[in-house]
Amino acid sequence: MEQRPGAGARARYWFDTTLARGTSALVGWLVLVCLAVVVPASAALVWTSGHAPATLSGKVAAIWHLTGETMRLGGTTGSPARVALSVLLALVALVYVSTLVGLITTGLTERLIALRRGRSKLLERGHVVVLGWSEQVFTVVGELVAAGANQRRSAVALLADRDKTAMEESLQSKVGPTGRTRLICRSGPSADPAVLALTSPATADSVIVLPPDASRSDADVVKALLALRATGRGGDVTVPVVAAVRDSGYLLAARLAAGSRGVVLESDTVTARLIAQAARRPGLSLVHRDLLDFAGDEFYPAAHPSLAGREFGEALLSYGNASAVGLIRGGVPWLNPPARTVLEPDDQLLVIAADDDTAELADCAPLVDERSVAGPRPPDTRPERLLVLGWNRRAPLVLREWGRNAPPGSVADVVADEDEATVRAACDGGDGGDSGGDGGDSGGDGGDWTCVALRGDTTRPETLAGLDLGSYDSVIVLGQEPRAGEPPEEPDTRTLVTLLVLRHLERRTGRELPVVTELTDDGNRPLAPLGPGADVIISGKLIGLLMAQISQNHHLAAVFDELFSAGGTQLHLRSAADYVVTGHETSFATVVAAARDRGECAIGYRSRAEARRAPGYGLRLNPPKADRRRWSEGDEVVVVAGEGRRGAVRSGGLPLPRRTPRG
Repeated sequence: MEQRPGAGARARYWFDTTLARGTSALVGWLVLVCLAVVVPASAALVWTSGHAPATLSGKVAAIWHLTGETMRLGGTTGSPARVALSVLLALVALVYVSTLVGLITTGLTERLIALRRGRSKLLERGHVVVLGWSEQVFTVVGELVAAGANQRRSAVALLADRDKTAMEESLQSKVGPTGRTRLICRSGPSADPAVLALTSPATADSVIVLPPDASRSDADVVKALLALRATGRGGDVTVPVVAAVRDSGYLLAARLAAGSRGVVLESDTVTARLIAQAARRPGLSLVHRDLLDFAGDEFYPAAHPSLAGREFGEALLSYGNASAVGLIRGGVPWLNPPARTVLEPDDQLLVIAADDDTAELADCAPLVDERSVAGPRPPDTRPERLLVLGWNRRAPLVLREWGRNAPPGSVADVVADEDEATVRAACDGGDGGDSGGDGGDSGGDGGDWTCVALRGDTTRPETLAGLDLGSYDSVIVLGQEPRAGEPPEEPDTRTLVTLLVLRHLERRTGRELPVVTELTDDGNRPLAPLGPGADVIISGKLIGLLMAQISQNHHLAAVFDELFSAGGTQLHLRSAADYVVTGHETSFATVVAAARDRGECAIGYRSRAEARRAPGYGLRLNPPKADRRRWSEGDEVVVVAGEGRRGAVRSGGLPLPRRTPRG
């Protein structure tokens, strides 16, 4: 038998049905509820008052008067017409006040909604505009905040096609307190000139265009640069711009859109070169990160007219607290020029220092101990063996860059869950020679080397157990491209599993291999089962650091273009035994002098004894020349080496290098 609903349920249903009739029902219920409370309360006040009227009609009039005052209905007594007019005037006043309050509230609400949507125009000058949202945004904004820490007033304007509140919350959680730097978010597509104008790019110090994480990211970068041109005077970009593209096929278009004051980076190429360099010399990624981070020592121009007429080799020992690495002549940087290059009156020295005004002249030549300078040693030309675990779009570039400097006879084994024909074609097309089970010779710039493709899942223990890990000089672990439908964090997850299996096999063999790992999320770095100070390349973070540095020091674009280019002048980690006699105590000035005699600029060292100690992992850049220490066989010296190159300006704002004979 069906149970009938109770009285309470029927009453609630009737009440809900009444409210569903609309505004009039809501107003009626509001009046009834108010009267049900106000009238009895007014009657109680009148009846308990010592001055209450004696007659019933007088008490009723007093109750009406008190009720009218409470509900703002006038409360006038007298004839019914007079009471009705009083109530009418009170209702008109109530409607007027309510409407006015509603209009003001609506206007304020719409304004607050517009502000929350980020659609108001900025009235700033000297700020930095960041366009787009990608994995680099947190690194770029964090570095800009660090750069503005010593400024009285700085601002960063971020424009992305995302919710303004969501952007602010993400930046606050990842970047943290911004100190004196004001962070302003605006919402909208950066390819729309009308929306882009909200950030006032014409009055900004610089504009950074981040590549989105979508598949058409490079096309979006070109569109954003074109929108920036549309907002400028005369249809040209009038503010310094730093942008990045992944595909070199978009490089020319991006440079043309960026204009003469723009710098466009090839993010995949730069990342691949850093990975390849770190594979040949473990620890080099720490050097790159320290130089690109605003928290460490950086590149600065230093003008000291008293050095005019002296040779560059003498200038290397003319600073006690800075490291000279080149000079700026005619506005063009020249890294590692010949030691006998005579400094001209208008030349500036390019130094690594703690700040732009801290480089002080000091004669450090007396600190050099000639007896501690090591004699020349034959170069190590033995073939190298490289193991590459994983495959992505940067893998062909990594192999090409590694093979460019590999000694003849070197071998690169590629183990990936990828079609062998794909790996073979990439190696063949990238100066990597034949690949496959039998291997093949390659014609890389550094000599003949062999690329061997092996099919296998790098997360499976049996795949790695079948390799002779002890025979490899270094290992590169690359994150696989996310497959369709996979979450974006899946590549890092696979990389972490591969590292875990690799570390297990290292313990079994008793040999710890130098491992270079590529990750996409910096938050996964503490999870990586690697030894302290291991080389972990966070691809997005390195590009973000580079873009932030160039945006704040536009003249450094040519310096980094040289350091990260193929061949030419680069950063190197070399054995300290190549420079000084090990087992003896000597000054860093002696190392600088020894490097000068080899045609190099020494800028720091890495101690083997402290290589596992955070936070520096034994690396010390720009130490005082007077510092003395006992050098061991495992210590390494950080040098800027290679043939210095001077350049003319090319399209895109970067110098086009031109070889200069060494003298």
